[in-house]
Amino acid sequence: MRIMGIDPGLAIIGYAIIDKDGNSLRPQDYGCIRTSPDLSLAERLLAIYRDIGVLVEEWQPECMAVEQLFFNRNVTTAFSVGQARGVCLLTAAQAQCAVTEYTPLQVKQAVVGNGRAAKQQVAAMVKAILNLREIPRPDDVTDALAVAICHCNRPAALGLRRG
Repeated sequence: MRIMGIDPGLAIIGYAIIDKDGNSLRPQDYGCIRTSPDLSLAERLLAIYRDIGVLVEEWQPECMAVEQLFFNRNVTTAFSVGQARGVCLLTAAQAQCAVTEYTPLQVKQAVVGNGRAAKQQVAAMVKAILNLREIPRPDDVTDALAVAICHCNRPAALGLRRG
């Protein structure tokens, strides 16, 4: 199974492509998409749409796992990030790629075993689980990898059913 993990943002979108084969997880590609603040909102969203589309076309993921937004302060930022997130969901839907959403708490629980884990703990576990030489940077990339790992650990991805 091939999973695409997304950590949505307007300035930086983290992405990860992970293959799951049995209990084995293999990162195929990961990185970030950056948009310039010099561009209009519409131009930034178009750039995200194009870049995510290229990745989806190239890697053909079976599922896109996307982190849900959590904002408690800046509503303006929440709206623009929400729009970027919507572009990612649209791109997946156009490619007929299933989408699953996870809260930050669910991601931390799946990766670290503690829903209140610090970012450094998540990053260290991502590095260990995927046998990476170093922790990917920026944090958005590590977060995208964590979201993909979270999806791999859910019962449906393991071939289990909840009763």
